[in-house]
Amino acid sequence: MSDPLDLVAFDIETTGFDRTDEVTVVGFCFPVGMRVFCQTGVRDWGDVEETVQAKTDEHVDLTMHTSEAKLFRAFSSYVRDRLQGANVLLTAYNGETWNGGFDLPFLRTRFASCGLTWPFVDVPYADLYPVIDDLFNTQVDGQDHADLETAYAVLCDGEANELDPFEESGEAVEAFDDAEFTSLVLHNVADILRTAALGRIAERYCAKSDFQVKSLSPIRTP
Repeated sequence: MSDPLDLVAFDIETTGFDRTDEVTVVGFCFPVGMRVFCQTGVRDWGDVEETVQAKTDEHVDLTMHTSEAKLFRAFSSYVRDRLQGANVLLTAYNGETWNGGFDLPFLRTRFASCGLTWPFVDVPYADLYPVIDDLFNTQVDGQDHADLETAYAVLCDGEANELDPFEESGEAVEAFDDAEFTSLVLHNVADILRTAALGRIAERYCAKSDFQVKSLSPIRTP
């Protein structure tokens, strides 16, 4: 029997939801450590790296970039070197499901708009949202709450929610506008930690067939 794939949690932050909005943060959470890319819109960022690392016990390898284009170049190079063909399963929470999701459609649209090569080649993907929503009970006070924060609190009871400086994900847009990069990165770190924790729960209690694994490789590559 082959070794199981290592789950790698993935999440992005953006300046909004429109086609022309930009990606501001991309984060990956590995079984050991995190890799995060943040762009600043040609603004200074101060001591973000040191401040973020001081607030979490997990190792965060954070790089800051002055534009989305530079973030994409660094991010694509990293995916090619670290994820392509590796023994990993990329996961996100509502990142891309059979009828929607946010992160991968947004990222795919930005790469297409910029004429860039799609980075996720030979990288398998499974979304955790349908696994958690369909196969676990996340009801609180008689109401079903399958959002990332509540599902994490109900099923994992960890400390990642305390790390998140925001009450709502929409605050990440305002944080970028206000150049509050430390808060923006901490929100992304909290999201990938929550996604990784839910992935570990799903791995322990769900069958392999419950993960709807798909390839992210495009039909045609340059």
